[in-house]
Amino acid sequence: MIVTVTLNAALDVTWNVAELRPRTSHRVDAAYERAGGKGINVARVLTGLGHTPLATGLAGGPTGRLILGDLRAAGIGSLFTPVGGDSRRTLAVVSRDDGDATVFNGIGPEVTPSEWAAFVRQYTSLARSAHVIVLSGSTPPGLPVDAYARLIRGAAAAGARTVLDTSGPALSAALEARPDVVKPNAAELTDVTGCDDLVAAAAELRARGARTVVASAGPDGLYAVTPQGAWRAAPPELLSGNPTGAGDACVAAIASGLAAGMPWPEILREAVALSAAAVPCVVAGDVDAAVYSRFRREVRVVEVEPVQPH
Repeated sequence: MIVTVTLNAALDVTWNVAELRPRTSHRVDAAYERAGGKGINVARVLTGLGHTPLATGLAGGPTGRLILGDLRAAGIGSLFTPVGGDSRRTLAVVSRDDGDATVFNGIGPEVTPSEWAAFVRQYTSLARSAHVIVLSGSTPPGLPVDAYARLIRGAAAAGARTVLDTSGPALSAALEARPDVVKPNAAELTDVTGCDDLVAAAAELRARGARTVVASAGPDGLYAVTPQGAWRAAPPELLSGNPTGAGDACVAAIASGLAAGMPWPEILREAVALSAAAVPCVVAGDVDAAVYSRFRREVRVVEVEPVQPH
């Protein structure tokens, strides 16, 4: 079983406009609302791939009820620990003119120590039956900075592999717990390491505890450094659209590949194809099946020499 953890679940709101221009009013062409947060998006993609993931995390208030209701409607199994505060909302404004998305992320509710302890107890029980655990997104106020590190250690004790997709202090604090895979993008790598060279920064994360680093370079694809070697994987062409769900689709492919025992070159091929297939879709968590089918045959995966950290 694949378990996805979303500590800062959200109701994702997407507005489509003809063109996004600062300091003026806009007419919204189309509006969408659905359960979101990075781990929930991963669970949605995994469900589309034929998996039956379990989504867990923290949710509360009227917005939390909307999130859980949408998960039920989508047929995604979930077990969220309730919190007293209202779960956050996010807003993505997508410009049809150039395909760019401008995203506004709410902070999330304050989580009390007793609520966090209740979640950890539930998580510990779930981890015993999980093969892969995906830990994605920001953490809400009130959680310790090493929240993800604690969850990674709990997964390892239960024999589950972990895929971590977060940033900033939460990522830095989690590295010492030795996550099996971390998936930062280029900006997140620079923020955590202070190095703007993607390859050198990925090597630095491995030196600090990550077993495998899969770094996203946007339209240039992925760079992965693993205990078995290093590879670059690139899409055959660039697609226009909304890129906000591409990273979550990439994580879904990694989790799926780990659960199936696939070799890293095949996992990376799937990850690039699936993340590219998310770009033409209006909302995060969806993928274009035709693009995915075509790209997974055409993605280029090249083995490269891994770089040693300084």
